[in-house]
Amino acid sequence: MKMNDLVRDWVAICRVEDIPVLGSRRVARSQGAPVALFRNQADEVHALLDRCPHKGGPLSQGIVTATGVACPLHNWTIGFADGCAQAPDEGSTPVFAVRIDNGQVHLDAAQLATDGIDLPMPVAGPCGRKC
Repeated sequence: MKMNDLVRDWVAICRVEDIPVLGSRRVARSQGAPVALFRNQADEVHALLDRCPHKGGPLSQGIVTATGVACPLHNWTIGFADGCAQAPDEGSTPVFAVRIDNGQVHLDAAQLATDGIDLPMPVAGPCGRKC
């Protein structure tokens, strides 16, 4: 256990096996966009805000690789480690701390309550703007 794990308030979300291999699971929050949990082939679990920095696409619907996820809208690849878009694309999305304890996935309660809640929610379709 890392030292900063001792001061965090962890929230149990699901079991690792509840996230499909090379897939995702969305975690709803009371404010802001959901958080997306991703599981790669090595059974590593990562968490990002479920919002691409480009046009707000739902990352949870993207293609999961060992180190990131490709947005389903425009194929931007977002890295799990830092939430940054792969060059030549630019931008980032918040990364959430994940802890696995006996197969149970936990997220940091403070991050869930605050990170990314100020970002606008994506609006799909032509009626997303004032007509």
